[in-house]
Amino acid sequence: MSRRSGTRTRTEEAAKAPDGERSQAPVAGTTRKRTVGERAFSRRARAAERRRRTRRTKLNARRPSGYTAILVELRLGEALRLLGRALRRIPRAALVCALVACLNAVCWSIVSPPFEVPDEPSHFAYVKQLAETGRLPSSGSGRYSYEEIAALDALHYYKVRQQPQNQTIATRFEQGLLERVLHAAHGVGEKGSRAAGVATSQPPLYYALEAIPYSIARAGTVLARLQLMRLTSALLAGLTALFAFLFVREALPGERWAWTVGGLAVALAPLLGLMSGAVNPDSLLFAVCSALFYCLARAFRRGLNTGGAAALGSLIAIGLLTKLNFIGLVPGVVLGLLALSIRAARVARRSAYRMLALALGIGFAPVAVYAAVNALSNHPLLGSLSGASLVPHGSLLAEIDYIWQLYLPRLPATINDFPGVFTARALWFNGYVGLYGWLDTTFPAWVYNVALIPAGAIALLCARALYVCRAALRSRVVELAVYASIGVGLMVLVGGASYYTFPQVDAEFAQTRYLLPLLALLGAILSLAARGAGRRWGPTVGALIVVLFLAHDVFSQLLEATRYYYG
Repeated sequence: MSRRSGTRTRTEEAAKAPDGERSQAPVAGTTRKRTVGERAFSRRARAAERRRRTRRTKLNARRPSGYTAILVELRLGEALRLLGRALRRIPRAALVCALVACLNAVCWSIVSPPFEVPDEPSHFAYVKQLAETGRLPSSGSGRYSYEEIAALDALHYYKVRQQPQNQTIATRFEQGLLERVLHAAHGVGEKGSRAAGVATSQPPLYYALEAIPYSIARAGTVLARLQLMRLTSALLAGLTALFAFLFVREALPGERWAWTVGGLAVALAPLLGLMSGAVNPDSLLFAVCSALFYCLARAFRRGLNTGGAAALGSLIAIGLLTKLNFIGLVPGVVLGLLALSIRAARVARRSAYRMLALALGIGFAPVAVYAAVNALSNHPLLGSLSGASLVPHGSLLAEIDYIWQLYLPRLPATINDFPGVFTARALWFNGYVGLYGWLDTTFPAWVYNVALIPAGAIALLCARALYVCRAALRSRVVELAVYASIGVGLMVLVGGASYYTFPQVDAEFAQTRYLLPLLALLGAILSLAARGAGRRWGPTVGALIVVLFLAHDVFSQLLEATRYYYG
């Protein structure tokens, strides 16, 4: 009796204890058997714990060290959250412009027949060599691979190129013959293509990017690989329009609606759609240059910091490894970095010089490696551009005069290199209005005359906007000089390359597509033109500019389709 009472007393005391103490204090005589469900749950819990330990042990055994371990441990959800946070910082209008540019380039990739865009066979051969062999092409002359030549023959490429009176295949019989030829030629012959035509001397970055879709569609025919590669280039058109919008926002922060005018106009540019809807390194070059203009405008507006210096240096490296034409922009970019560093040195001199060294080091280190590889492989140090500065048939003054006349009217007492031709209109303006395909697809002559009317109106509105904000321009003279030097540098490079083949060819590289790295500046000009109409009429004029560019793009695609399929 005393034992029971003792047990009861301890039980009552445990019941009166606080919750925390009650859970910890054992109570004698209160043990009970676990139910079947509890025992099964316990077994499942122990089994799950053993599985977790086994997986953790295997992961630790396979886990690499260094930065790779950090990447392995990064969860997909965290990556998606970071991406979503970055996208939320981008204005929706900029994303719309990027989407429009992508869709426009996709449309051009469908309208343009395979290989009927300048130099596309050479660029495809470069990608084929890099993707299948891991080596760069070694010859600019010679025949392409067997399967590419078979595809070109079946497409009537040699009969259609630069012969507007001939059209590409358009019947079911020709389509069936093409499919049989493509399947028969698939995988025949040696791997790769040692000859890549005019693309041989170009840097490998764009082609390495295109090797990804090429490898994905490698089991398909030549045309399947080509189309997937074209769609990859179309994505780069979206980046071009995106950064053009952001550049206009940084450079002209006054009116929000005007940013969309510049971004949409760039997205609907027909030449951007044509070149970004094809396999051509120009598509990556356009995107890099638009991003470069944006980073410069941001640095001039907010100051140069370590992140901005690293971004500018990275863009320089990417541009130089994309296409040799980027060399023309380098002097202007370096001038911009010097100007930004001098401005930053007023506050912290040592930090400013450190950022300048960071940008230049990142920008030119990969190029030095590429030049060394070219030197060791007996290639020209900087590709085909290495010999462009040579002047075997004239003096330096003659070359300067030629470059001047390529863009502007001839100066008095100089030799006329383009007799009877106003180059600014005949080569550059008409080339922008409509010169597609292999530079053999044009509008009727009256279209180019009518196009002068809206172009003149846009120029007058832009001049008015500059006059109205002339006071603000005085504080941004250095920034404007940097943009101008970038444009002039690119124009001089194109003119020098053209002079190298003169007089055998009058203006071989006088093609408007070579000036498209300046598309971000075009967006700013159009935004200024809309603002030049005033606050009341500005949005209306901006909408008319966008509609004008849309109509230009649609009729250009119809012209391309008519030339190749319905002529």
